[in-house]
Amino acid sequence: MKKQKADTCACCGRTTYLTFHHLIPRKMHRRPHFKKHYSKAELAAGVMVCRQCHNGIHKFYNEMVLAKQLNILPLLLSDPTLSAHFAWVSRQKVRVCR
Repeated sequence: MKKQKADTCACCGRTTYLTFHHLIPRKMHRRPHFKKHYSKAELAAGVMVCRQCHNGIHKFYNEMVLAKQLNILPLLLSDPTLSAHFAWVSRQKVRVCR
């Protein structure tokens, strides 16, 4: 696995190692609706988030809801369930990975 440089999470604001979250989950890219309504660039778009935020996003919502209703960062941040999770994550201690 490639080592990543620590940076600021787009959701919780902590400085830690980040993962790439596709705003439209990759599982949806091959479906006709998404092929028809989104460009390849839009399908590939995403944000860098910490592992705890990324896990929370996928824990609370399935891929279809994420793809159709929460497919831009402001929508993710304004969702009440996710914003509560991000607030909780922001108070957690960052574990140093070596």
